[in-house]
Amino acid sequence: MVYLGIDIGGTKTLLAVFDNNGTILNKVKFLTDLNYSQFLTDLKNNISSLNQNSFDKCGVAVPGLIDRKSGIVLAFGNLPWKNVPIRKDIENIVGCSTKIEHDACLGGLYEARQLEATANKVLYLTISTGIGTGLIIDNNIDVNYANSEPGQMEIYHNGKLEKWESFASGKAIVKKFGKQAKDIDDDNSWSEISNNIALGCLELMAIVQPDVIVFGGSVGNYFERYENHLKNKLKSHYNPLIKFPLLKKATRADECVIYGCYELIKND
Repeated sequence: MVYLGIDIGGTKTLLAVFDNNGTILNKVKFLTDLNYSQFLTDLKNNISSLNQNSFDKCGVAVPGLIDRKSGIVLAFGNLPWKNVPIRKDIENIVGCSTKIEHDACLGGLYEARQLEATANKVLYLTISTGIGTGLIIDNNIDVNYANSEPGQMEIYHNGKLEKWESFASGKAIVKKFGKQAKDIDDDNSWSEISNNIALGCLELMAIVQPDVIVFGGSVGNYFERYENHLKNKLKSHYNPLIKFPLLKKATRADECVIYGCYELIKND
């Protein structure tokens, strides 16, 4: 069996060919064109460059609101496409059965299945340009939570209600500190960043009550720089009615979504 994973991002799209054991045989990345028709042309050309004659199954990660029954993505977070029949369009290109799912859900699916100890409820939190989550229960995506957009939560911050990702996302970090998370190494800055992340985590902990929260995305990549700050800030608001989860860094903060594409389709 040969599987194709497609991770469509607002800036770049990643393609990966997997064997039956989930090992990547080949991969390629290209810029995501804002014109949907051009994107499909680029997708077809880049799939051809993989030098794979056929695929048995295809899994696609999208950053947007999905109608899973019809295979239509109603809206994309960082792309202007609306109401696009992406499952049908991609099936026409790859010539095999195709499933689509929200990218954060797929990142969470992969990460939940990597945990050494079985956790009933895993919340995957990706902090990059924006903020997204995937809730995994008993190693499967919780469809009731699959279209959630926690980055859009209104949270009281600096004396007013603000969207969480407007002050806690990777984009917000650059705006505030003038540099990306990877370039921030002073403790005071990470303390402030952790406080902003904690504000949203407290809301999610109360609603979801996860056993584990896994941090991914470009900011999740540097979890060790703010882990202790975040734990202390969350524990300072300890409520015995709310389970305090294990906090951990994603095993593949940059690639868990594409591996999640494989997890989505391998047993389908």
